[in-house]
Amino acid sequence: MIPILVLKLFLVPALIYIVTLIGRRWGPDAAGWFSALPIVAGPILLTMALEQGRGFVATAAGNTLLAVIAVLVFGLAYAWAARRFGVLGSMLCALGAYAAAVAGLQMVELPLLPGFALVVCLLMVTPRLFPPSEGAGARSARQPNDLLLRMLGGAALSFAVTCAAAGLGPRLSGFFAMFPVMGTILVGFSHYASGRAYAEGILRGMVRGYYAFATFCVVLSLALRERSVAVAFGVAAVAALVVQVVSRRGMKFVGGDPVRRV
Repeated sequence: MIPILVLKLFLVPALIYIVTLIGRRWGPDAAGWFSALPIVAGPILLTMALEQGRGFVATAAGNTLLAVIAVLVFGLAYAWAARRFGVLGSMLCALGAYAAAVAGLQMVELPLLPGFALVVCLLMVTPRLFPPSEGAGARSARQPNDLLLRMLGGAALSFAVTCAAAGLGPRLSGFFAMFPVMGTILVGFSHYASGRAYAEGILRGMVRGYYAFATFCVVLSLALRERSVAVAFGVAAVAALVVQVVSRRGMKFVGGDPVRRV
């Protein structure tokens, strides 16, 4: 139990630290793209596999895949709400939309591969549903040094989600594993510190990165039916990294100068 607790408390904050620095070096698009890797849901699913077994997580991962749809709803709701509200109002709207999407998805039963196809189609459509872009957001030079607060917030939120997910059964646990921890922490803090355009840039980057996340979920669910936990997670991680590298093409921060701090 001690190694699992350490994983919960330290891995996610460390990854939030890395993603924040990526955003400050290469801009919000890069931060969002990188944060969409299974760096929160992956550890949560791993801890559930160690605590609940392979079969539990094979089912949960399929539902985590479908929960990508709810996170896309979260991002769109936040981007549109931010046109009228500040950080708190936008976050409440986004979390409300996420909860409604999860409630709707619980009534849907889809086999793994058709679910994967649906998620990929929605990932292709979602960028067109964001509000008109106001240009690349820039990190404010006057923002507070909030890295520690981001890390503490990420640790608390990830720990709470993991503990809640473990007792909810494989279906609802899968949805909870996809709770937008990174979206809540990164987007909320970035909106407050650097403005709406910067936060929206992170959300747009996340959509591009979720192809890798969807690949991770489908490969993990399939692999856990035949392989050990270590092998299944290793194969799923490699598959996600391959897709992530491919999705890097066309990103704004590739092949050009890093976004400058202003």
